[in-house]
Amino acid sequence: MAKGESFLFLGPELGEKQEAIERIRGELTKKYGVPPEETSFYAGDTPAADIASFLLNGSLFSEARLVFVKNAELLKKKDETAGLVSYLKNPSDNTTLILVSDIPGIDRAVEGALPKAAKHVFWEIYENKKPEWVRSYFRREGFYVDGDAVNTILELVENNTDALRRECSRLMLFAGKENGTKGVISASEIEKWLSHTRSESAFTLFSALAAGNLSKCIEIMNTLLAAQETPVAIIAGITWCFKRFRDYCELAARGEASDSELKKIGITTMKSRRDYADAEHTFGLNAADKCIALCAEYDLSVRSGGTALESILLDIYLYKIWSLGIHNANERSRV
Repeated sequence: MAKGESFLFLGPELGEKQEAIERIRGELTKKYGVPPEETSFYAGDTPAADIASFLLNGSLFSEARLVFVKNAELLKKKDETAGLVSYLKNPSDNTTLILVSDIPGIDRAVEGALPKAAKHVFWEIYENKKPEWVRSYFRREGFYVDGDAVNTILELVENNTDALRRECSRLMLFAGKENGTKGVISASEIEKWLSHTRSESAFTLFSALAAGNLSKCIEIMNTLLAAQETPVAIIAGITWCFKRFRDYCELAARGEASDSELKKIGITTMKSRRDYADAEHTFGLNAADKCIALCAEYDLSVRSGGTALESILLDIYLYKIWSLGIHNANERSRV
């Protein structure tokens, strides 16, 4: 029997992390002649003692096992993690364990039970490198993306190469089908892809927020989560909409919301103009920055709260944004 191995994959860069996991999966398949039996646990959802017990008991049906423990930063209490720490020091034969976390460090006792060579931190690519990453990805497939389109992608897509690669691939399929030939992809095409090729998106969620319809907001959020959209990506989309809403309000306040000026800030369709007009009525300029601040607050919360709390946090997030609209309406009624 082959001695088991354990790895700790840390950091926010999901693309490179996934590539490393694929390499391990491929090596195990080559070594054993068949794909390993895979099992995933979420720390916080499954007690650490139960995970350790599973790891210690061999499989009756497979030559090799590949086990993931996600949200590993939630492995904290010494009395709960003692069994897992003991396992890491003496792993089961034919079992490969990968602890995964989006943050750069977890409990010291858990980390300390692993050899240094088994720990890898996957950092996000530098901000100044991301635009060229996007351009190069499209260029390899024969597409050109202008500067506004690159900025739109980086605003709307979750901040890692895995999400960027997935959305850029989808966008190329859409743009090629739409145009008939490969060519230039603009910011307006990206919005069209995100808003029209999915039953729900950050844009339809923003529309419901702009209309002050809380029940519709929650319904759309549940649909997005059921479709495996990540909370971080959803909040990123809403943040982008509110930043553009702030620009819209500033133009409207100066009396400069002409077609040409609106196009300059990316508001090109009648539907988007209606949404931003509704948002102005619901929230007003004063609430725009408060909404953006809430987006930043809950982006941090969902990153650190674990999957068990995601749905609750997102409901509270929507309620707080909706409440800002109610507060704005009450303030107007007093004037």
